[in-house]
Amino acid sequence: MERRTIGAAALEVGAVGLGCMPMSWAYSGSRQRGDESLRTVHAALDQGVTLLDTADMYGPFTNELLVGRVLKERRSEAFVSTKVGLLVGEQHIVANGRPGYVKRACDASLRRLQTDVIDLYQLHRADPEVPVEETWGAMAELVSAGKVRALGLCAVGARAGRRSGARLHDGTIRQLERVQQVFPVSAVEAELSVWSPDALEALLPWCEARGVGFLAAMPLGNGFLSGTLTPGEGFEPDDVRARHPRFTAEMMAANQPIVAGLRRIARRLSAAGTQEAQGAEDIEVTPAQVALAWVLSRGRHVVPVPGTKRACCAAENAGAAGLRLTAQDLAEVAALPAAQGSWD
Repeated sequence: MERRTIGAAALEVGAVGLGCMPMSWAYSGSRQRGDESLRTVHAALDQGVTLLDTADMYGPFTNELLVGRVLKERRSEAFVSTKVGLLVGEQHIVANGRPGYVKRACDASLRRLQTDVIDLYQLHRADPEVPVEETWGAMAELVSAGKVRALGLCAVGARAGRRSGARLHDGTIRQLERVQQVFPVSAVEAELSVWSPDALEALLPWCEARGVGFLAAMPLGNGFLSGTLTPGEGFEPDDVRARHPRFTAEMMAANQPIVAGLRRIARRLSAAGTQEAQGAEDIEVTPAQVALAWVLSRGRHVVPVPGTKRACCAAENAGAAGLRLTAQDLAEVAALPAAQGSWD
C-alpha cells in the first residue's frame, strides 16, 4: 500500500487507516463480535493498513484491549493511535483534561494495548475546566518520557461548540494555535467525506500549511456512502445513527442521489479496469472505494480512517489506496448535490 507521511515528526502510515470504534462502541451492539473484530484488524494489516485508530472511551476500554491482542503479535506492522480526555458514565460523557489524569490514562492505555509506546496520542476533547495548554503540556511530557511518539488533536465533536455565524472549525483552529505554542501538533482528526466536506474550508488548509497530518474520520459517512444501507430499515437503539438527523428514512431517501453518483463512477472505473486487464479477472470498484479515493485526493497529508468491524470491508477499504480518480471523476463528485439533513 502507498505510504503517506504526516506531521513534523515524519510519521509514516499506510494511505488508508482502520477505525476500530465500530468493533466496540456506538454502532449496533448485537453485531459486535470479538472474533470477527480480531479477524478484521488482522485483515487490514495484511492489506498494508498500518494506522489503527482507537480510544480509551470506546467500550469503554474494551476496544483498546481488543487492539492490544493483535498488537501482541504484530506490533511492528502497526501504527497505533489512541485518545484521551473523555470519561464515560451511565448516561453521559464528560471531559477530563487534568494533567494527572492524562498521565494515568496513558499508562492504562499502554497496558491495555500491550505496548510500550503509543505512536500518536490524541486529545479527544478539551476540558472546559482546564486550560488546554495544561493538558497539552502533560501530553508533551509523555513524549519526553518515551511513552508517546507524537501528539494529535481530535476535532470530531466540533459541531457541538459551533457558534452562530462561525465556520465549523474556527474553535478547533483557535485551540490548535494555542497548543502549537506548547508542543508541535502532528495530526488532526476530523470528519471529512463526500457528504460532509466542511473541513475543506479552513481546517484542511491550516493543516497543509503547517505540515500537520489530517486523519479523515467518518470518510464513508457512517456507512451511508458505501451504498449498503436501506432507507427505512432502521437501526438498533444503541446505534448512534438511530438518533442522527441524516439517518431518518426521509433524509436517507433524499440523499440517495449522492450514492447513485458514486455508484455511477464506480461502474465506469470497473469497466475501464477490466478493459485494461485484457481478459484477466474482472475488476470491481465499489462506491465506498470511490468515496475514499475522493478523500485521498484532497492532499498527500490526508489519511482516511474508515471504521468497520468486518474483515471483508477492511479489505475493500484498503483497496481504495490503489484507486486514482480522473479529472472527470472528481468533477462528477463535485457536481453531486449537497447532503440534506442537518448534523447539528
